[in-house]
Amino acid sequence: MTRHIERQIEHLKERILRVGTLVEEAISRSISAVINRDVSLAQRVMASDEAIDRMEVEVEEECLKILALYQPVAADLRFVVAVLKINNDLERMGDLAKNIAKRVAQLEDAGPLDLPPEIRTMATLAEEMVRECLAAVVDGDPVLARRVREQDDAVDAQRQRVRKRLLDGIKAGPDRVEALLRLNSITKHIERIADMATNVAEDVIYMVEGEIVRHRADE
Repeated sequence: MTRHIERQIEHLKERILRVGTLVEEAISRSISAVINRDVSLAQRVMASDEAIDRMEVEVEEECLKILALYQPVAADLRFVVAVLKINNDLERMGDLAKNIAKRVAQLEDAGPLDLPPEIRTMATLAEEMVRECLAAVVDGDPVLARRVREQDDAVDAQRQRVRKRLLDGIKAGPDRVEALLRLNSITKHIERIADMATNVAEDVIYMVEGEIVRHRADE
């Protein structure tokens, strides 16, 4: 039984990492589409969401099968429970990448539009958080997971700065309201991606240490 569950756990890890790779790629492409106003790339991101959704369902089914057949305990149980939650957060990240791509497509006819520099900054931070939370999953690294948690405040701060800049732009040029509101929506989605990465990091801490750190201040 032990060897069987070890194989299943290893297979599950491989599957969740495949989901993570697809999601990380979708996020990177959606951000690149924003910066370069690349509608073609945005459309590719939207098309890729179906594969992420399909794999999310497959991973969930695999988790439920392991729980039913092997009744894991201790570290194995924590791992399967954590993967169920991580899987859901990754799927939501994929949805957020798709939403960003939709906004890019809607900006196609908006004319020249200067991106506030804070958008690039917060996007870079969010992408780094996604990469590091996935690395923490792979390595079972709670130290790296805690570092991801600490980065979330920096993304939130950039979001507040860019929101103020966009609101000032709306006041100065009411004819640009629609385009600027779409940029604001993009920054909201980026902020939510960082939140999901934080969730994944917290699940890694639970998976490795058995400690629930949600809703606590950063340590």
